[in-house]
Amino acid sequence: RFLKIAEVGAGGNKSRLTLSMSVAVEFRDYLGDFIEHYAQLGPSQPPELAQAADEPRRALKSEFLVRENRKYYMDLKENQRGRFLRIRQTVNRGPGLGSTQGQTIALPAQGLIEFRDALAKLIDDYGVEEEPAELPEGTSLTVDNKRFFFDVGCNKYGVFLRVSEVKPTYRNSITVPYKVWAKFGHTFCKYSDEMKKIQEK
Repeated sequence: RFLKIAEVGAGGNKSRLTLSMSVAVEFRDYLGDFIEHYAQLGPSQPPELAQAADEPRRALKSEFLVRENRKYYMDLKENQRGRFLRIRQTVNRGPGLGSTQGQTIALPAQGLIEFRDALAKLIDDYGVEEEPAELPEGTSLTVDNKRFFFDVGCNKYGVFLRVSEVKPTYRNSITVPYKVWAKFGHTFCKYSDEMKKIQEK
């Protein structure tokens, strides 16, 4: 199964992105990061200070995703009409078949939440062909001005733990496969015990 997202211009021209269901899940998570970043931005630059040409200035936030023969570039940008998320997909057609093909769509920043929610509903309705595995509840903890989120998920590669570090100005995350949880836990405990001994000297 896959999702096809199309943007139709005023003249009827279409730009299309094609996402496998597993990529759609990751794309949904990236959208959440862009939504959070957009919410923390200040007001847009006044039009009189903007560039005369209706061209995007530097990206406010960028991410990219590579899966199989496809690359997805995501850039939160701003021009005279406001802020928007530009998503470009390139497809490597393989050696001897010419250059990569590209498709680009632009989502107004004000509509990112609605778009993310619609994508999430499609994933929930059609993305799981088997009964979802029973997984532990997510949790979080706050340390100084940071907050850490621990979320257990499952995809075609297996169960994983996503650890996200969130501050007012940025968000970072790592994904830990289930098969190494015990080793990660042992390593954390080892360093915790060693630091405790050092501090007690």
